[in-house]
Amino acid sequence: MVIVHDRPQQTDVFVIGGGPAGLVAALAARRAGLDVVVADRSRPPVDKACGEGLMPDGLAALQRLGLDLKGLPGLPFRGIRFIDGNRMAAARFLRGHGLGIRRPDLHQALLESAHDRGVITTWRSAVRGIEPGGVRLEEQTIRCRWIIGADGVQSKVRQWAGLGRMWSGVPRLGLRQRYRVPAWTDFVEVHWGPRCQAYVTPVAPDEVCVTIVASAWDSSPSDMLSRFPALARRLDGARTVSPIRGAITLTSKLHAVARGHVALIGDASGSVDAVTGEGLALAFQQAEALGAALAAGNLAGYVSRHRRLARRPRLMAHGMLFIGDQAGLRGWTMGRLARHPRLFERLLAMHVGALASVPPDLPQWACSE
Repeated sequence: MVIVHDRPQQTDVFVIGGGPAGLVAALAARRAGLDVVVADRSRPPVDKACGEGLMPDGLAALQRLGLDLKGLPGLPFRGIRFIDGNRMAAARFLRGHGLGIRRPDLHQALLESAHDRGVITTWRSAVRGIEPGGVRLEEQTIRCRWIIGADGVQSKVRQWAGLGRMWSGVPRLGLRQRYRVPAWTDFVEVHWGPRCQAYVTPVAPDEVCVTIVASAWDSSPSDMLSRFPALARRLDGARTVSPIRGAITLTSKLHAVARGHVALIGDASGSVDAVTGEGLALAFQQAEALGAALAAGNLAGYVSRHRRLARRPRLMAHGMLFIGDQAGLRGWTMGRLARHPRLFERLLAMHVGALASVPPDLPQWACSE
């Protein structure tokens, strides 16, 4: 159920964009004792094409912000499995687990949590621009101390604030669909094909989310699925339970993510390719840093923390896509990971920011190769 609030005349923090990044930023600001308004043109719960998997570092960030993870719907997953033809390699998370959760379910849970903590939301509302002391919402000006842009890759807030300089990698198109089929694994599966991947996330005992991402779509979604024979066999005869949704994914970097009293978060502040699975986790960790900066009354700490948070997933995206585009190198890497699963576990721990939890008794080759 969506709670409708009257719009206030002023607030401490105004968040433009009510997706997961915006709602979690609002929660972080409320945790810092600030009044918050969130505005979005959409009507909740908001759906979006994505792999629908939350990595352990994303769940940990939500927990640190006070969310009750036991109240989240979905299905836990314990690790990542790579599949490339007849080759397979798998690694478990060394600490914690991930969560497969339908995007609308995640959005609804975050929205209810925001309402419970006193965040004011205004939906189907257009923000017309920003001013030194406030935000123009429809025909009304709402005064605020801070403005948070959480309005996605094509962020208008970024343009309004003069934060438009961006470096972008090669964009890729992802198409997502859910299938009614018994979840056959408690891992997220990444199926590798020629310049494309398919991500399989169990989101319920009888439902999986399948997202295919490619730099060039030269055939229909069903034909693209046939490029992953093992997955196509699993889904043969399965009923689809959602429409196909598409979105562009890419790695991008901004020259600056804050200026004056305006800060960007989530994809509006730069993005990482879907191959990392870290988009939401990164946004939630950014929200933590932003909440601390707002509490301190200075965005400088957020800017430096944002830079450090983005470094690892951005490097991972470049590396994984480079390996994925080279069939020979991909085969060699898959073989090495399959023969040395503890190496894969170490790399996965590094990927989700949990390297400190890796046991110190790894063999020498795991550290040097």
